[in-house]
Amino acid sequence: MYGLNDRVAVVTGGYRGIGRALCVALGRAGAHVVAADVGDEAVGKETLAAVEAAGGKAELVRCDVTQSESVDAVFQDVHKRLGRLDILINNAGISRDQLLLRVSDEDIQKTYAVNVTGAIYCARAAIRPMMRAKHGRIINLASVVAELGNPGQAVYSSSKAALIGLTKTLAREYASRGVTVNAVAPGYIDTDMTRNLPEEAKKYMLGQVPLGRVGTPEDVAAAVQFLSSDEAGYITGQVLRVNGGMYV
Repeated sequence: MYGLNDRVAVVTGGYRGIGRALCVALGRAGAHVVAADVGDEAVGKETLAAVEAAGGKAELVRCDVTQSESVDAVFQDVHKRLGRLDILINNAGISRDQLLLRVSDEDIQKTYAVNVTGAIYCARAAIRPMMRAKHGRIINLASVVAELGNPGQAVYSSSKAALIGLTKTLAREYASRGVTVNAVAPGYIDTDMTRNLPEEAKKYMLGQVPLGRVGTPEDVAAAVQFLSSDEAGYITGQVLRVNGGMYV
């Protein structure tokens, strides 16, 4: 079930956290994973080792999603070398949380450059080979706060809401070419970002989760693997919420 044998998957922001879990899950399912990131290569090598330990194949590429030239070069190289491009996971993202009156212009521009513009650049680069193959999967990592809202995250939540709009529009544009486009919206997930939150904030967020536990990167990866598979071929333009009931 949900096998991805011989598929080629590009995962942006693939070196750590949810990105690493995505790479491992897709690799275990049989995909050749390309982890694209601007992070520390040593961290990327840990992800590479994790994929290989799970029985998968992976490689690391440096890709700055905020630069269209970097994105285009990476996607062209992947398609040329591997002969196909089946799956794009737009996972790269940043959060610079602050009440709106304290948010700087730089914070706004950087957040949108990575979270929104980067996803658009990557989708644009991936669409053409997918159209030619008449098959493709694009999955955008949104967030529960895109739909729920959260004080102190005006910029982040609005950037993730933009990804939902992007998802729905691309789903309509490319369904006739065999390309499905969906979003996964994680809730309170155990990552470096959430571990650094104040204890009171953690308690509050956990109290909003009916299932009563923090989600794991593997919970998110399982949803992404499903949407990447042939079994999800009749699903497009949807938001799959992985949030323990935090938003329903």
